[in-house]
Amino acid sequence: MWARSWTGVGPSVVGRRAWGEARLRAAAGEPRRRDASSSAEAASKKTPLFDFHRAHGGKMVEFAGWRMPVQYKDSHVSSHMHTREHCAIFDVSHMPQTKVHGKDRIRFMESLVVADISELKDNQGTLSLFTNDKGGIIDDLIVTKTNQGYLYVVSNAGCADKDSAHMKARLAEFKAAGSDVDLEFLDEALIALQGPSMSQVLQEGLKEDLSKLTFMTSALATVFGVPGCRVTRCGYTGEDGVEISVPQSRVVELTEKLLAHSEVKLAGLGARDSLRLEAGLCLYGNDIDESTTPVEAALVWTIGKRRRRARDFPGADVIVPQIKAKTARKRVGLVSNGPPVRQHTPILGPDGKLIGEVTSGCPSPCLKKNVAMGYVDAAFSKNGTAIQVEVRKKAVAATVSKMPFVPANYYSG
Repeated sequence: MWARSWTGVGPSVVGRRAWGEARLRAAAGEPRRRDASSSAEAASKKTPLFDFHRAHGGKMVEFAGWRMPVQYKDSHVSSHMHTREHCAIFDVSHMPQTKVHGKDRIRFMESLVVADISELKDNQGTLSLFTNDKGGIIDDLIVTKTNQGYLYVVSNAGCADKDSAHMKARLAEFKAAGSDVDLEFLDEALIALQGPSMSQVLQEGLKEDLSKLTFMTSALATVFGVPGCRVTRCGYTGEDGVEISVPQSRVVELTEKLLAHSEVKLAGLGARDSLRLEAGLCLYGNDIDESTTPVEAALVWTIGKRRRRARDFPGADVIVPQIKAKTARKRVGLVSNGPPVRQHTPILGPDGKLIGEVTSGCPSPCLKKNVAMGYVDAAFSKNGTAIQVEVRKKAVAATVSKMPFVPANYYSG
């Protein structure tokens, strides 16, 4: 999501491997191999834009149980750079959207996540984390406190079943105690328009003044004649952008109207992954999971100050002491030249001893060097530290780097 921040996607282990292989083939310009099982393809879910993707040359791959476009006719690098310089549409309809209703909705949500939901202003959102009692991250998600009397939640596709079961179990506890709360799992489509010219493009289809919608705020609007859309200014690319929740029956119409603008092109999972990595954003299942805590993952900022003091979120007794005592390992950014650095690449100290492992990595189209993130022993986590990565059994020089690797361009007004 946006720790995924954004709202990222989290594939299963099998889906992640398939996606990683597809990404490498796409980046290398190789043709897509046929799935090992046609029945598996048939069982995959399809977004309302599936036929639209294929009609526009989308190369479809398995991802988190869905058939999604990894790229279109343009190369992965071309789509990446177009998003950085203009804007692009991403189909993110596979990501679950949920409404939390009832007068106890905030207390319910705060029993699951680390954020201070009560302090949010109307129509303001925040990145947060579902945590378990051991302090591990169950998922990352965005929670928006709307002025329509409900919370709006967007979470990860790969964690959909796990998240819904987790929320339903807590819901049953709250209802048994007499609390007023209910869940509504939405059947809406979701598209993301990302890039520096997003506001120019979208404003043409809005009556509302888009300059009043700042980063991590949300509003209901009619977009290019399509009513009932929720527009949230956020994204997974590091650029200015929005996610638009739209009725399934109108999503093709809206996408076509956006795509008619000369600034806009379609982009797939390949560009989405390299963009989020340049932006220093986590992918659930790669960079964060139930074996990592928010402190290890450098996501302490997601934990509300009031929540830290109260220690009233799952895993607080593990997580809060880590904030002051530090941890044995830490998520860091890495920069290198030479051969690409990929997931599971060993990270070595100056003396060649193993100090960690890469969790995500790719060549950066913007920087013309390799960028990666991973976990290292805390002693090597300071920015500027010279380390090594082991690529093809050879040690390659690398440097611990501040993230984001490419400056963020979020709109704050």
